[in-house]
Amino acid sequence: MQISQLDHLVLTVQSIDKSVGFYQSALGMEKIYFSNGRVALKFGDQKINLHQHGHELEPRAYLAMPGSADLCFITPLILEQAMAHIRKIGIKIIAGPLERTGAKGPILSFYFRDPDQNLIEVANQLPNEAAP
Repeated sequence: MQISQLDHLVLTVQSIDKSVGFYQSALGMEKIYFSNGRVALKFGDQKINLHQHGHELEPRAYLAMPGSADLCFITPLILEQAMAHIRKIGIKIIAGPLERTGAKGPILSFYFRDPDQNLIEVANQLPNEAAP
């Protein structure tokens, strides 16, 4: 087996409409419909499928619960610009900027929560430091 990329993930949410509004305004994601009116949030080559809590599709996560996700997104914006946008739309930043390690190396991140209290991390990719 070899995996090349993540295609989509699923968030279980209390309100699909509230989640869509949040992810559109906070992160610029696009609402799309697929497969008999199901709703997803598209960004880049990935998407987040939304399941309404109590009406999840099968098969599903064993304990599908709102607020159990911790997601990290990379932005091309300067991190201070991204943080200013989040503050401007009334979302409280709970931490950051902090240096972390992402999938491709060092990142600079800040954190906030979505309407279901999922932890959202937005980061800039930092240059990899060459070993001496």
